[in-house]
Amino acid sequence: MTVKLHTLPNGLRIVTEAMPGLKSASIGLWVGAGGRHETAPQNGIAHFLEHMAFKGTAKRSALQIAEEIEDVGGYINAYTSREMTAYYARCLTADVPRALDVICDIVLNPVFNAADIETERHVILQEIGQAADTPDDIIFDWLHEVSYPDQAFGRTILGPEERVSNFNADDLRGFTAAHYGPDRMILSAAGGVDHDEIVAQAEAIFGGLKAVGDRSADAARFIGGERREVKDLEQAHFALSFESPGYRNDDIYTAQIWSTAMGGGMSSRLFQKIREENGLCYTIYAQAAAYDDTGQITIYAGTSGEEIDQLTQLTVAEIKRAADDMSEAEVNRAKAQMKAGLLMGLESPTSRAERNARLLAIWGRIPDLDEAVTRIDAVTTAGIRQYGGSLLTPKAALALYGPVSAAPGVEEILKGLSA
Repeated sequence: MTVKLHTLPNGLRIVTEAMPGLKSASIGLWVGAGGRHETAPQNGIAHFLEHMAFKGTAKRSALQIAEEIEDVGGYINAYTSREMTAYYARCLTADVPRALDVICDIVLNPVFNAADIETERHVILQEIGQAADTPDDIIFDWLHEVSYPDQAFGRTILGPEERVSNFNADDLRGFTAAHYGPDRMILSAAGGVDHDEIVAQAEAIFGGLKAVGDRSADAARFIGGERREVKDLEQAHFALSFESPGYRNDDIYTAQIWSTAMGGGMSSRLFQKIREENGLCYTIYAQAAAYDDTGQITIYAGTSGEEIDQLTQLTVAEIKRAADDMSEAEVNRAKAQMKAGLLMGLESPTSRAERNARLLAIWGRIPDLDEAVTRIDAVTTAGIRQYGGSLLTPKAALALYGPVSAAPGVEEILKGLSA
C-alpha cells in the first residue's frame, strides 16, 4: 500500500493510499472547521452547515445528490466534530470521479435556499431533542461543558435551540467564507484509487480558489466542575473526566494504554471490579480522547440510584490502586488491544482515508504504521503507573443524570483521590 501526497499552490492538501486488490474506494473532504471554531452566537452553525450541504447546489437538487451516488451503489455521508467537518463517500473504483465531483459540489456550491433552511432547521431541532432524551448521549455534552466552561471548545456540537432557531443564509455564507478555504481542507482517498487522476480532478475544481488564511481556535483550558441533573430515570448515569494529553504530546500513547487497561474491555479493572465482582452495572468503560491541544480521560457507568455511591467509591479506589500496582500483564494486554484495534481498523478504505486525513492535519505528514506500533511498545509499566498517579489531581469534571441525589460530588471524589 502506497501513500502519496500533493499540495496545490492555494494550500489544498491531497493524500491518497492505493490498496491493491480492492474494487472500491472511499474519498472525502476533511475541513478544519468544527465546533471550536465558532463564536458563541454561532454555536451549532458548523453542524447546521454540514446538514445544508446535502440540500442542493447550483446544479444538483437534494434528490439528485443522493441519486447520483446511490444509482451506482455508493454511499455518501458527513459528520461534524469539535475540530473538523467531514464529507465522504464510498463507491466502486470506476465511480471515484463521480463521487469526488459530488462531494466537492456540495461543499463548495451549496445554495442555502430559504425553504430548505427552514426544513433542515426543524430536522436539527428534532436531533437536539432526541439527544436530550438520550441520557448516555447528553451526559457527555454536559461533561464537556463542565470540563471546558465558557469556551468554544466546551460547547455542544449541535448548539442550543435558541441559536439554531435563528440561523439564516447570511450566517451560513459568513461561516463558509471564513473557514471553507482550500488551505483548510484535506482531500483524502483510499482503496482502488489513482493518485494522479485525483490530483488532476482536484486541480480543475480547486485550482482557482483563494486561501482564507489562518483561523486558529482559542486554546482549550481544562477547568473542571460538576453538573448534576436529578431526574426519575431507571439508571443513574455517571461520567467522570480528567485532562489528558493532546495529539502531539509524547504521553498520548501512555494515556490511551492506561484507559484501555482501566476500562477498555471485559478484562479491564473497572469492568472486573464493578460489574463482574460487585454486579453494580451493565455498562462501564474508560476511554481517552485527544484533540489539538488537550485531551480527556473519561470514565462512564450506569447504575441504580441506590448503588451510585458504591460505584463511585469503587471507581475512585481502582484509580488510586492502579497508580501503585498496575501490572505488566495488564499493560501488555492493553498494548495488544491497541495494536490489534489499529491494524484491524485499517482494513477498510474508509478507515484509512479518515486516518490519513487526520494524521496529515496533525503532523503535516503520514507517519508509518510501524511508528505508532513502536511508540505503543515503548510505553512501560512504570510509565503507566506514573501516569495514573498524575490523575490524582485537583482538577476533574463530573456529570450526573438520573436518580443521582446520593452520588458523591466532584469535590468528594477529588478528596478521595488525594487521600
